[in-house]
Amino acid sequence: MARRIAAAILVLFAAVLAFRPDPANDRVDVVVAAHDLPPGTILTGDDVRVEKRSATILPDGASTNSGAIIGATLTGPVRRGEMLTDFRVLGPRLAESAAGKDARIVPVPLSDAATIDMIRTGDVVDILTVAGGDAAGSSRTADTPPEPTVLATDAVVVLVSPKPTTKGVGTERVVMVALPPQQANRVAAIALVQAVTLTFR
Repeated sequence: MARRIAAAILVLFAAVLAFRPDPANDRVDVVVAAHDLPPGTILTGDDVRVEKRSATILPDGASTNSGAIIGATLTGPVRRGEMLTDFRVLGPRLAESAAGKDARIVPVPLSDAATIDMIRTGDVVDILTVAGGDAAGSSRTADTPPEPTVLATDAVVVLVSPKPTTKGVGTERVVMVALPPQQANRVAAIALVQAVTLTFR
């Protein structure tokens, strides 16, 4: 009787195993960081790897193809093994999440290093400039400070370029902000010919 009961239990256990879903079927390839990465990193093949993770824990926007994310720029620090999503890199999804539909990401060059050091991802700022020369017929005197022009308001900071490790050409730092299309185009155009600055909200 004991042998029959044991045999029945083994048969039942085998049946359960036969009909149990294969855990491997619930796992998918996902792109993760191969090592710790700082913000502003332009991803290469050495920075990422593909691992299998449970489909039930994947966040929305998780990258499943390493080829699609190589060359993208990280918006924040990433730990080794962390899954990379569309909000982790500069792109349309990130811009839309920060500044609404059809938003754009635009670089804002700043000459004041102290200001850049204080800015953090997620900060909301206004972007201003001061024209370099006086308009014709202006009544402003030499003792009167120029009036600033507000180029954009409620810009959301999505990336602050890291401090360069070496000095030289191409080491200027910029702040990337998300803005509606019209404001983004205006800021991008004026920043090419005039100095701009930020005010914090």
